[in-house]
Formats: sequence, structure tokens, C-alpha cells
Amino acid sequence: MAAEPVFHLAFPVQDLAATKAFYVQVLGCALGRDSDHWVDIDFFGHQLSAHLNTDDRSMATSEVDGIQVPLRHFGVVLERRDWDALAARIRVAGVPFLIEPTLRYAGKPGEQGTFFILDPAGNGLEFKSFTHAEDLFTDGL
Repeated sequence: MAAEPVFHLAFPVQDLAATKAFYVQVLGCALGRDSDHWVDIDFFGHQLSAHLNTDDRSMATSEVDGIQVPLRHFGVVLERRDWDALAARIRVAGVPFLIEPTLRYAGKPGEQGTFFILDPAGNGLEFKSFTHAEDLFTDGL
């Protein structure tokens, strides 16, 4: 077991092969156990389980800091150099940004770089990098 708690998230996908290729080739994640109906993914040290489901394609949004973001999304907080490298890797792979890399809450507690992409199943992914790591849970917006 890891020294820190590890989250587990299960989510629906429509194509397991496309999901595996995206998470491994584009994001650089490793695969874990898999079957014909699901696959585990090492998502920056956390466990994702992508489950085959051809019925779920909802994409509601919510306004955050004046931008419409996918209401249902997940992601990871990275060190700035890793965040920059991942954004570059995604550009090279030709994956469109749903929300381009940007600095949110500039000059305020919680200042962070953020960007959103969609995986092949349309699941929203957010990648963040806080200017000050201690602001992860700061309420000052």
C-alpha cells in the first residue's frame, strides 16, 4: 500500500481499446488488470477503472471562474514542470483542449494552472498545478 491514501474512481467508456491507447500513449499511464469489460489504469499513482458502457454520454457543464467546465470530471494536481510537460505531450498527440492551459485565480489564494481535455469516451479530465502547493484547500476566492 502507498504511504498516502490512493483514490479509486470507476467511470464509463464506450471503447476499451481507444481508452487504453489514450491513457497509455497520450497521458503516459500504465495499465493494470483488465478484462473484456473493464481495465484498471495507474493514473499518476491512483487507480482508475474504465468500464464498458455504451449508454452514458452525458456532458453537463458548470460555471467556474467564468468558464463552463464539464460538471462530471476528474483529474490530478501536478508539479508545475510535470503539468507543463503533460500539456506539451497532449499538444504533440493532437488531442484538442476543451479548455486551454491557463492561469486561474491569478494573484489570489488558490492560484493555479489548469486545463481540460476529454478522453475518447467524453469523460472530462482536469489537470492542475498550484502556484503554492499549500493552497490546495485554501478558501480565499
